[in-house]
Amino acid sequence: MREQIRSVILGQETVIEQVLAALLAGGHVLLEGKPGLGKTHLVTTLAQTFGGDSARIQFTPDLMPSDVTGFRLFDMKSQTFQLRQGPVFTNLLLADEINRAPAKTQSALLEVMQELQVTIDGETIKLTPPFMTLATQNPVEHEGTYPLPEAQLDRFIMKVLIDYPVREAECEIVSRASGESAGAFRSQVSVVCGPQEIVAAQKATALVQAVPEVVGYAVAIAQATRESRSISLGAGTRGAISLVKIGKAFAALEGRGFVTPDDIKSASLPVLRHRVQLTPEIAISGQDVDDVLHAIVDSVPAPRS
Repeated sequence: MREQIRSVILGQETVIEQVLAALLAGGHVLLEGKPGLGKTHLVTTLAQTFGGDSARIQFTPDLMPSDVTGFRLFDMKSQTFQLRQGPVFTNLLLADEINRAPAKTQSALLEVMQELQVTIDGETIKLTPPFMTLATQNPVEHEGTYPLPEAQLDRFIMKVLIDYPVREAECEIVSRASGESAGAFRSQVSVVCGPQEIVAAQKATALVQAVPEVVGYAVAIAQATRESRSISLGAGTRGAISLVKIGKAFAALEGRGFVTPDDIKSASLPVLRHRVQLTPEIAISGQDVDDVLHAIVDSVPAPRS
């Protein structure tokens, strides 16, 4: 899957690695990057590699919760209410510019992200696994947006930042996209497994061994964010759980059956950057969340045995 995605998504090695890790960990991803960097293309390509379904929701201020989950419509012919499933009934859901919708609509995703089920008119409907939400935010435009509440941010296992590719990769992207066979590269992506194999891989990833010392290291990093004077709101227990889950996924991607401290360290920034809030003094000073987290992770001693 990694090789298939790399053949289409150029210059985003770290992003591909982190999104695949989130899929193996059974989590959801918050993607943040400027427009035109291939966020939608990444989701459709990932779904194509395992023959899964993908759907896209463009969040807008007038979007209703039923536009996300679905609704029951009275059918005059049969004189019964028929279920019209919303776009969440898929394998990979791209929630585009999720912060453009009000909190009521944003919260429609909470149940499906946490419980993998949807409740419509009192009836609970289970989704067919695997299911993964990839929500995007535009860091440039803030007018007419509704910041995601902490409770919903915490549901995302990682916040992945997509930046501009290096010059060579960008030249190749421009050359491909402006050529006559611009759409041919996507069709070259092969289906390498099925949805059931993804579910099996998720179960296998959960069985990757994390010794007590490594778990303690993840907890110590989460606790350090709560004790830091630079952070007003630190990561909770779910943050430590996510660190271990992503650590297991990184180990699985490397073909290992055990988690190392380096796996936890590599997971720290994408797992914690959306779970902490800087103090006003630090925010004004120009430091960003990643700078502060780097310093915190470096200050926590890693287990050596």
